[in-house]
Amino acid sequence: MVYPDDADHVLDWLAHRVQRPAEKINHALVLGGEQGIGKDTLLEPVKRAIGAWNWSEVSPKQILGRFNGYIKSVILRVSEARDLGEFDRFVFYDHMKAIIAAPPDVLRVDEKNIREHYVVNVTAVIMTTNYKTDGVYLPAGDRRHLVGWSECKKEDFEPEYWTKLWRYYDNGGDRHVAAYLAQRDISKFNPKAPPVKTAAFWAIVHANAAPEEPELADVLDKLGKPDATTLLRVQQLAEGDFADWIKDRKNRRTIPHRMEKCGYVPVRNDAAASDGHWRIDGKRQAVYAKAELSLREQIVAARSLADADDLDEYPLAPSKAAKPDARLRIVGPEPNAPCRQCGVNDGKVFMIRNRNLEPQPLHEQCAPFFFKLRL
Repeated sequence: MVYPDDADHVLDWLAHRVQRPAEKINHALVLGGEQGIGKDTLLEPVKRAIGAWNWSEVSPKQILGRFNGYIKSVILRVSEARDLGEFDRFVFYDHMKAIIAAPPDVLRVDEKNIREHYVVNVTAVIMTTNYKTDGVYLPAGDRRHLVGWSECKKEDFEPEYWTKLWRYYDNGGDRHVAAYLAQRDISKFNPKAPPVKTAAFWAIVHANAAPEEPELADVLDKLGKPDATTLLRVQQLAEGDFADWIKDRKNRRTIPHRMEKCGYVPVRNDAAASDGHWRIDGKRQAVYAKAELSLREQIVAARSLADADDLDEYPLAPSKAAKPDARLRIVGPEPNAPCRQCGVNDGKVFMIRNRNLEPQPLHEQCAPFFFKLRL
């Protein structure tokens, strides 16, 4: 057998396409192995079983193109799935999400010289590839791909074998395959459940892991795994080749993906409508916070990095009652004062007085800089 370890799942998946073409399968098949082991031959009778008009075949580059008439299919085969480059492979993976799984329940079709329209999202995806180390990109948390990898070699098959098999198909054997798939018991097959993560799946995940990721994780460890940090702070602790990589501007588009792999996501500053950056150390910077935090906690963590600069650069009007040389004072908590940074009034807000500034109501987590300096 070409895929002995995954044969039952592959057969159930293919039988589902024959028996229930209107029901969406929420994961794709990735069938890999050396060239010449029969991947095309394996799928040929399935194409005939569902009808060639219900089968679409495209390349990864066509997937990323404008026109997408191929989604009007029962099975969509992406042939020779291979790495499209450091950035495009992420785009390809993200682009395929909406095609592989539902929701969305409908997909918009854009065909040349035809008005755009919508079709029900029922297509199921099969990817075939000869490449493992530079093939499809799969993250460790993926739940949309069943990966089967064959250890067969081209030399394992006599040339006459393929000739006889295709003659069998053409002389009615394809109908026997169609009948088998139409009658196969798939009562235990759940098309909505995530597939098993096979050994081949993990091999692809590890093969595609960038060498920069463990080095980035090491730097974050040196920083103490903070709730939030900036790219500049990471650069300051980077060493060797990793320092050169992270400072190279052409790698900026891949850094968010690397940070996400290490558990950090960008946090937008809604107050800076133009670019969403935070002003820290006198510079506009992107802030990354732990993905495990809630959105509010991420924003609070990001603000804590910018507090000192924001409060120094944009002070409120001086208080007439304050003494010229007044030292830092923190009074509270104040029961009726909303925090100046997050706007929350939860009874845990303190009133901060610093030199000639008006009193400023702040949470400790929103302004740790001042609380560290209090007397």
